[in-house]
Amino acid sequence: MELRDRPAVATFFAGEPMATGRVTTLGEGEAHHMRVLRLSLGDRVRLVDGAGMVGLGPIVKVAKGSTMVEVDTLDRLEPPPVIHLMLPIADRDRMLWLAEKATELGVFSWRPVMWRRSRDVSPRGEGVGFQSRVRARMVSALTQCGGAWLPGLYPDAPPDRALAACAAGTRWLLDAHGGPAPLHDIRAPITIALGPEGGLEPAERAALIGAGFTTVKLAPNTLRFETAAVAALGIVRAALTAQGERVRA
Repeated sequence: MELRDRPAVATFFAGEPMATGRVTTLGEGEAHHMRVLRLSLGDRVRLVDGAGMVGLGPIVKVAKGSTMVEVDTLDRLEPPPVIHLMLPIADRDRMLWLAEKATELGVFSWRPVMWRRSRDVSPRGEGVGFQSRVRARMVSALTQCGGAWLPGLYPDAPPDRALAACAAGTRWLLDAHGGPAPLHDIRAPITIALGPEGGLEPAERAALIGAGFTTVKLAPNTLRFETAAVAALGIVRAALTAQGERVRA
């Protein structure tokens, strides 16, 4: 029986490489989480490293600042379909909320873009320190949802740099004036881009369309950026999952 088919157990993040038969040391945060769950020596737990590796094994040592787990089963899960998210630099709390949901929905990469109207937001989520907070939220979401892959985090970028680095493949621009989502033609890899509160400047929108982005409208109402992102991610993941199930059948 593969590791992915085993009964669910509590999941924790391993910040170091795992190997079968070796002890993995978890940090203070994970040790605290184990104490909250009242886990003790001998209890079996699930470990993920955010890069597809999933380990299973018993707790062999519990200390205040760390916990040790002896990995006896190790598996590597395939990465999810490639979905890149080009999100606006925006209100930091709403960005952190989106970081959790994007992780749960299996986003492959996270690229914050400093659109012109992003500069009007305060307090906004930007910089290396904020990116560390984003990663921490993603790690927490990953262990809670049972996933195995963390999104790749790209640094803040101006629009021209973000477009130059944009991956090939299907490209959606979430836009209140766009057409309906082309549900019949969703393919990975796909990049989902969206602007800040107040919308994109005409020149920014034109640059995205010129770069091959199709404008997509998700609802009759104007959506907040984090709502639009989650809705689009849900639609795309559901479509790609259904495609994969048909292929396996």
